[in-house]
Amino acid sequence: MGMHGRANRRRGEVEAEMDGERRILCLTLGALAELETAFAASDLTELAGRFSSGRMKAADMIRIIGAGLRGGGNLITDDEAAAMSVDGGILSCARIVGELLSAAFGTDDGTSPANP
Repeated sequence: MGMHGRANRRRGEVEAEMDGERRILCLTLGALAELETAFAASDLTELAGRFSSGRMKAADMIRIIGAGLRGGGNLITDDEAAAMSVDGGILSCARIVGELLSAAFGTDDGTSPANP
């Protein structure tokens, strides 16, 4: 189930074409809590610190994209997110992850721990 309309960056939303459908992704508070649990982070600062190195496994990207899809209203599991096709492959997936992290943890100048 995709969302119609445009991404609202002020709400932390990111738009991406996945499986040929435009989808809205957002790291909502619930999605961030899900990621804290998945990465065994004690708080948001620790979670942001984990991503600040810029080093990320494919499994990490899947978790972030899956949480972002669910936060954006898409009823999709991490396994389903992992199987989705994205034009541009891994580079596009990395861009989506970077935009989500920037929207969730970034500053007004658009920087994030993962993309200074």
